[in-house]
Amino acid sequence: MSGRVVISVVAVSVLVVAAAAWWWLRGDDPRPAAFHGESTSAFYAAIDNRGKDAAPLTAQEVFTAETETVGAMRRETTAEFTDCDEVLWGASPAGCTQALRATYRGGGTMAGQFVIFNMSDSGAADALVAALGKDGFVRQGVPFDPATSRAQARAMGHYVTVSWAGGTAYEQELVAALVALDGLGRVVQGRIVAAT
Repeated sequence: MSGRVVISVVAVSVLVVAAAAWWWLRGDDPRPAAFHGESTSAFYAAIDNRGKDAAPLTAQEVFTAETETVGAMRRETTAEFTDCDEVLWGASPAGCTQALRATYRGGGTMAGQFVIFNMSDSGAADALVAALGKDGFVRQGVPFDPATSRAQARAMGHYVTVSWAGGTAYEQELVAALVALDGLGRVVQGRIVAAT
């Protein structure tokens, strides 16, 4: 009987040590080296809640043939998520019903991604942008070194867009890639026109 107790205690101890080691050594989820977040503005009042803009986004609407190439990068993948938690770590997307993501790769090690979140209203969108600045971030859909990356998040009515680019490019190329990715957010302007 005492042998079984010792084996049980040892087994539990090994599991506890293994779990602690995994937690300690797993490292933090990646964050960009530089981040800029913007709250929504009155420009997006026509779509400040999903009730005014009820139709879900589609990949064909957001990731058109014209956006196959952005800047010096070419689109590799697109994905749609109904569980926004799959795309995020450490940030709560309260009221989010969908997220669409595209990944891009350029020459050398340049890569990036664009994600758009469909939130319930502008308050939830602003809250997500604030959380991305301090609590968590989007998961990487394409590998690149986050230590040399830049990202921007924008709340636009009830949407949030996140553009993130990285690699070992010169700063000027990195900024150009980020601006090119951020241009994918223009899809929201079509939603404004449709809602007015």
